[in-house]
Amino acid sequence: MSTRPTLEVVARQAGVSKATVSKVVNGRDDVGGQTRERVQGVIAALGYMPTTGRRTQAPTVTVLFDAFVNLYSAQVLAGVVTAGLEQGVDAVVSHLPSGNGPGALSPAWFRSLAARGHRGLIVVTTAMTPQQVRSCADAGLGLVAIDPVSIDPTTTDELVSVSGTNWSGGMQATEHLLELGHRRIGFAGGPPASRPAEQRQYGHLAALGSRGVPRQDELVLRTGFAYEDGIRMADQLLRLPEPPTAIVAGCDASALGVMEAARRRGLRLPDDLSIVGFDDTYSAEWTSPQLTTVRQPMTEMGRLAMRTLLELAQGNRPETHHFELATSLVVRASTAPPGRA
Repeated sequence: MSTRPTLEVVARQAGVSKATVSKVVNGRDDVGGQTRERVQGVIAALGYMPTTGRRTQAPTVTVLFDAFVNLYSAQVLAGVVTAGLEQGVDAVVSHLPSGNGPGALSPAWFRSLAARGHRGLIVVTTAMTPQQVRSCADAGLGLVAIDPVSIDPTTTDELVSVSGTNWSGGMQATEHLLELGHRRIGFAGGPPASRPAEQRQYGHLAALGSRGVPRQDELVLRTGFAYEDGIRMADQLLRLPEPPTAIVAGCDASALGVMEAARRRGLRLPDDLSIVGFDDTYSAEWTSPQLTTVRQPMTEMGRLAMRTLLELAQGNRPETHHFELATSLVVRASTAPPGRA
């Protein structure tokens, strides 16, 4: 008759103390990356299940962010947690270490989640490789990606994704400025590796093309979604011999950076420069002037991701592998016809 492996057996095979194994089991972050991966590998190989220590009374789902120091992440998380409460499921929030670190999203890491009884994983704006997606499935975990960064979800059935209609949103933002009379419109977008940023740029360019406005490469920049990125891109655009009369930003955070760069140059908003953001985070109403932006249903995206993941955990196939929720333009005070001053 086989016996269950104990904490002591895991520690001995991994060459660490029982205290270190306990820290890994309980998700503590004060264990080195290589040590953590080695312990996780032994846990998975032995099929160890903790019998003491921290226990999750309710089913558990991991929510993984690349970073959660922004309002977008907060609103998505609110939807995930709300749906979890409705279903009696706990959400454990984690984020990738800087540079991803050793063992991040490794096969052993996925196996350790499964060994702790987690139902699955929701990743938010986090880059994953096809190999990592397969490793998650091999560990028996469900996986849903919100705004997948590095994988085209329409080309694979291995990844279920939830996003806003990024292409349509980019088009809505630029069409609004074109209707106001702007023709020289800058684009301050997200990082080159981001699929949502790429789709928003394509929507922007499609809107220009539909009105016969030619693309001008000096007006299209793709740096990042951070406030500081917005400042840098706006500085570059506003230094042009013929600066834009309006700028579409890749998200609300970078739009705030565009606003700051414009103010430093003494520009009046929206008289001298119109600005459109993307997301409609809480900050859009806190700015002066209030920010015109494209609203993503971020809370509902989080709710849908949790509900879909629980369906996967029960062995049910989703209606589709790629859910897109509609965006809508919210017009506030940061946009006006060009040359109003």
